Amino acid sequence: MTDGETGRVFRLAYVPGVTPAKWVKIWAERIPDVPVTLVAVPAAEVVGFLRDGGADAAFARLPIDRDGLSVIPLYVETTVVVVPKDHAVATADEVTIADLADDEVFHPLDDTIEWAVRPGQPAFTRPDTTADAVKLVASGTGLLVVPQSLARLHHRRDLTYRPVLDAPQSQVALTWPADATTDLVEDFIGIVRGRTVNSSRGRAPAAAPAEKPARRQAQKPAQNGSSGRRGAPAGRKRRGHRPR
Repeated sequence: MTDGETGRVFRLAYVPGVTPAKWVKIWAERIPDVPVTLVAVPAAEVVGFLRDGGADAAFARLPIDRDGLSVIPLYVETTVVVVPKDHAVATADEVTIADLADDEVFHPLDDTIEWAVRPGQPAFTRPDTTADAVKLVASGTGLLVVPQSLARLHHRRDLTYRPVLDAPQSQVALTWPADATTDLVEDFIGIVRGRTVNSSRGRAPAAAPAEKPARRQAQKPAQNGSSGRRGAPAGRKRRGHRPR
């Protein structure tokens, strides 16, 4: 850590459904002097939040407006349909978009999936948030198609979900302002990418004391007034003249 980082925090934003705990744990082990401040941000607001300086980096759902941002795509999520437990879909292990053709499907305003053609029939309203849509599904007025992590986040005992095999998928990415790639951001990139502490692409660890000079000194011939010729190798005795 440089002197300029003393007393700093690393501000990490994340969108709903993303769980940054495993990376934050590694950070705490490697860089204990710089705490992480986590900020939950709606998916539609995370880019503006970064550009306004609200965080050093963020986990976002692609696609986003990448202008001025560096982006590292991380993983793709399974898309699922959320249904009441007594719905016909709940009897299947997995479904296709065609299986939802006759159902009303909510399309919340914070939807992060890119649809060429949205599944099912248009619902009677567009909820503001995924959380609002889940409540409407529980009331029996329609279904909801979301990334699996959001279905888990908004889990209810009266609802279940099933994979939608041919639906578009949501991808999670790490992003940060391209002109603010600080040492701390580089450290976090290394953690997310699975680099080890001693990785050459991470920040260089403190140098260990050099041992080579000490070994060279140990190999010098003893100062015993000799002519400088090399002594016999260890373990071998010189042959002297036997007395006759």
